[in-house]
Amino acid sequence: MRKPIDLLCFLLIAVGISGCKHPAPMMGPTEVGVITLATQPVTLTTELPGRVVAHRTAEVRPQATGVILKRLFAEGSDVGAGQALYQIDPGPYRAAYDSAEATVEKDSAALVAATALFNRYRPLVDANAVSKQDFDNAQATQLGAAADLAAARAAYETARINLIYTNVLSPISGRISRSAVTEGALVTANQAVALATVQQLDPIYVDVTQPSAMLLKLQKDFADGQLTSAGKNQAVVHLTLEDGSAYPLPGKLEFSEVTVEPGTGSVTLRAVFPNPKHILLPGMFVHEIIPEGIDEDGLLVPQRGVSHNQRGEPTALVIGKDNKVESRVLATDRAIGDQWLVSDGLEPGDKLILEGLQKIGPGAEVRGVEISTDTRNTPSSPSGAANAPAHG
Repeated sequence: MRKPIDLLCFLLIAVGISGCKHPAPMMGPTEVGVITLATQPVTLTTELPGRVVAHRTAEVRPQATGVILKRLFAEGSDVGAGQALYQIDPGPYRAAYDSAEATVEKDSAALVAATALFNRYRPLVDANAVSKQDFDNAQATQLGAAADLAAARAAYETARINLIYTNVLSPISGRISRSAVTEGALVTANQAVALATVQQLDPIYVDVTQPSAMLLKLQKDFADGQLTSAGKNQAVVHLTLEDGSAYPLPGKLEFSEVTVEPGTGSVTLRAVFPNPKHILLPGMFVHEIIPEGIDEDGLLVPQRGVSHNQRGEPTALVIGKDNKVESRVLATDRAIGDQWLVSDGLEPGDKLILEGLQKIGPGAEVRGVEISTDTRNTPSSPSGAANAPAHG
């Protein structure tokens, strides 16, 4: 009689032999998610990063030496041209002004007396009633008195101006910064340190530093009518703020730069924007959006469906003949949001593979399943997501 262990081994061998007679079924084509490409109108824009710069900036410095008695403005407020900002102790300057005024009055009286004597001697010298010497002395005295009065008047004007300078005035209209001094501080005329800074914020500049080739491209596009004109040698531009929101008012890009930085080969492009609500502040980082027109037959491809080969070229996988995977080398014009604007390598009607890429390769047989994508028909606009030139 067989032992139980031998019987178990016999059964296992029989099952194994039986299994060899029925091989596992072959796997079918790999299922992948695809979208069918189609053309659509695409608004073309150029995005340039830049910084906000005040339209005018004036540093407030004293033109008189003395002690600050009062600060006459609120820090961060708007001030007008000619508005008093600081009051310097006027006492010494008032005394100098009064002294100069008295000197003018004294010299005026001296001139009156000298003129009267000269006029009295004029007819007498012809009649030999007075000597020629006395007449000449009277004339010299009158001329000296006139000169003294002129000098006194100049000193008086200087004293008057210095007294005015004890009121430190705003040179321009704009928003004033924090004060560098407080009451009781001693300031000197024309000192190096500014008391405060006034910046004109409406209108305001946005400066963009770009290679000179970009300036040439924009000038060519402007001459060809691809950029919207805002006047002579000016193009319409829009702004995107640091938080991604759109600035509501358009500006004007000026092609007025005449100097290329030798070390970097770059130029500064300046745009002017209205800023009535002072949303734009100096130093703020923004993006200029320059509309270039509309590509009526633009082909947008989701960026997640595009990779790069070893040479850095953008590539995409599509379903070709006999449901076999094909790799295409693309030419991309620019990024628009999370999509590429493709100018070569793909055609309308191609089935672009977006899902299951890690399971396939060129030549593999697949079965495409159409999927939806939220970014597929997202239009671009000057006030929305910006377009950037593609690299590669």
